[in-house]
Amino acid sequence: MTSNLKDRIEQALETIRPYLKKDGGDVEVVSIENSELTLKLLGACSSCEMSHMTMTAGIEEAIKRAVPEIKTVSAVKE
Repeated sequence: MTSNLKDRIEQALETIRPYLKKDGGDVEVVSIENSELTLKLLGACSSCEMSHMTMTAGIEEAIKRAVPEIKTVSAVKE
């Protein structure tokens, strides 16, 4: 994983973190392999019924817009 790619992903995550933190949650990068990004939902996000929508409409969209090399975004729960 190149640090530049991870830095760009982190920058994209920073654009949505305030919304996650407002509701008591957060997200962290677990791995980046073969254009696939795995994230870990933290805090309230790990048990929220809306976490799938947050992943799809918020996190995944922000990452794919900022880092088009990422083709798949998935999450593991805390």
